[in-house]
Parts: sequence; structure tokens; C-alpha cells
Amino acid sequence: RRPGKCLLSTKIGTKFVDTRGAESSGILIENVIKMKNISDISLIVNGEERNAKVGGCDTLLTVMRDQFLLTGTKRGCNQGVCGACTLLVNGNPVRGCLSLATLHDGDQIITVEGLADDETLAPIQQAFSELGAIQCGFCTSGMMITAHAFLSGNSDPTIEEVQHGLSGNLCRCSGYKKIIDAVLEAAKLSSDMKVST
Repeated sequence: RRPGKCLLSTKIGTKFVDTRGAESSGILIENVIKMKNISDISLIVNGEERNAKVGGCDTLLTVMRDQFLLTGTKRGCNQGVCGACTLLVNGNPVRGCLSLATLHDGDQIITVEGLADDETLAPIQQAFSELGAIQCGFCTSGMMITAHAFLSGNSDPTIEEVQHGLSGNLCRCSGYKKIIDAVLEAAKLSSDMKVST
């Protein structure tokens, strides 16, 4: 980050805001004032209430990795392009590197560490492991989180639907075949789990 600059992510978009002299320009005064102050926020992270002290420019990615030491979420491009930082926020996949932590007070966050149920892997984790859908592993957490959210809305996807569902996540070292196969296998595993219960 450049001194005096903050990447601001709001419900209407993302842009750089010059925090030096912003009060006099009248641009986004309320949000800029929040950016300069330290706030106490409370998050439900992987089912556990966690508190953090955050500045206005601190992102969910920074809070997860640096304060909560949940390093499964990766810092990739830091521009919202690669998907390595994807988290589930209130059930929706969100780019952690673009989401200001102060805007998520009270939200429920799930990281890749929170997908497993105690000692049992989630179907997506099991499928990635069994099918070797990992090369360097850097994109894996974002892929798993995105795929988990995708499968919660589409329990019997086609290959094309999986490709579309993962299109916002980049893997720089695979041809995606094993990743797509793992998502399809996870759908079968989830279906088998529902039938057996």
C-alpha cells in the first residue's frame, strides 16, 4: 500500500481513496474517518466468536492470517483476481483481500480450516485429497471454499457448470482437470452422505 492510500471495498464497488485531506474534499468522509481509527470488531470464525482490533484499511485476509493465525487463506495477487484468499462470509464466497474487516463486524466467516467437522474432512477436502487435485497447493484453499459454496447451491453439477463455478479462481500450475474431477467427486460424496443419514 502507498502511504495515505487505502483500497476501499463497499457495496457499490472498490476504489482507491486518498486518506490525506479527504475530510476537506468531502469525499466519503464518514468511511475515511473510520479508516483512520482503530475499531474493535467481533466475528464468528469457523463457529467460534473472535475479536479483533482493526484499522480502516485492514482486510479480512489480514485479520485471518495475521491476527487469528489462520494461514490456510492465501495472499495471492492482493487484487481480487486469483481467488486464493476466498472466504465464506455469511455463506457467500468473498475475496478476503478486498473486503475491509470493519464492514464485517458480526459476520460469520468460514476459512478452509473450518470446512472439516472435527476430525472428518468435508467432502470437498476428501475429494481433493483422494484425487490429487493439488500441485503446489497455493490455490487449493480458495478453490475448496469456492467449490464448497458452489456445491451448496448445485448438488449435481455438470462439468461445464463446475468450470463456470470455479472461473474466478486461478491455478497457475495445473490444467484444472483434477480440480474439476474433485468437485464432481465431492458432489457424489455429499450425495452419498445424505442418502446414508
